[in-house]
Parts: sequence; C-alpha cells; structure tokens
Amino acid sequence: MRKDLGAKPLCYPQPVFIIAAYDEDGRTQAMNAAWGGIHDTEELYMCLSASHKTVKCLLAKKEFTVSMGTAEYAAQCDYLGIVSGNDVPDKFERSGFHSEKAAHVDAPVICELPMALECSLSSYDPETGSLVADIINVSVDEKVMDEQGKVDIGKLRPITFDPFNMAYVELGAKAGNAFSDGRALKK
Repeated sequence: MRKDLGAKPLCYPQPVFIIAAYDEDGRTQAMNAAWGGIHDTEELYMCLSASHKTVKCLLAKKEFTVSMGTAEYAAQCDYLGIVSGNDVPDKFERSGFHSEKAAHVDAPVICELPMALECSLSSYDPETGSLVADIINVSVDEKVMDEQGKVDIGKLRPITFDPFNMAYVELGAKAGNAFSDGRALKK
C-alpha cells in the first residue's frame, strides 16, 4: 500500500552542490544547494533564491563553480548551507575550505572538493529562482580517478541530500551496468 505525501520536493538523489563565486572584492563566497541537476548535455539547472550572497555574486560575475559535496567534508558542506554570507562575511574562511582560481572561468574552485563544474550563467529568473548555466569545463582531482582516467566513485565519495530524513547519504555501491543489463530483457 502506498501513502500520499502531497506535492513536496522529495526525490532521490538530490546532489549536494557547493556553489562558489567571487564577490566584488575578489573574495570567495560559497553556498550549499540541493535542488539542481543536469539540464542538457552541457547545461546545469538549479533553483536558487536571489537573496543568497553567493547568488548575488554569481549574477554579477556571470561565472561560478559547482563542486560535488563529499562524505569527507560533509560538515563543512552543511555549514555552507546553514550560515548566510549576508550575515557572516568570512563564512567561507570559517568553513575551513580553501580556494584557487578555476582554469576556464573567473570563479573559485574549492581545493578540498575534488570535482567541480566550471560554469557560465545562461539565464536566471528571479521570480522562480530558476538558473541555467553552461558547463564550460569539469575539473577533477587525479586522486579520485582510476587507472583508465575515469572518476572512481569510491574515491570521490559524493553525498546526496536525504530530504525524508534530513541527512546526507554517501553514494557509491554499484547496482548494475548502464546501457547493458537491460539487454537481457529485450526480445
């Protein structure tokens, strides 16, 4: 038997995106956002309120990065979601994270988070918070790659937001082979 929960943003997975942009003084601003995902082959979609300091910065600069939150840094990622840069000017420094300039956009990459999408703003609707960004580059720290140059999810240890239990869950167990296992069901 199923139970109706109503219209709510309850879905798996909800990636833990850490968005980073430079402010007007060149300082790194960062925030945690769970509502987003791939929009098209080279686009990312997110729902972000214009009231966030980081959103104000990325709207001004038009470039930003989106890092994948990881199990190793779950507390720091959570901190970036529960503290406002509007209230705590040195929020990023207090998180314990460090940043360096991205290779392909004028935005910071968070050194401790090994995978980041370098993005350019395509569109933003302040009424709905709908943001679409062009993915300019994906940068990955070699320490989370395997011998074939592919990302090893076991080394990356990305986390997802669990909205049912207000928790972060580490991803990683392989459940099957994409574009392959279903062939057994074809007739």
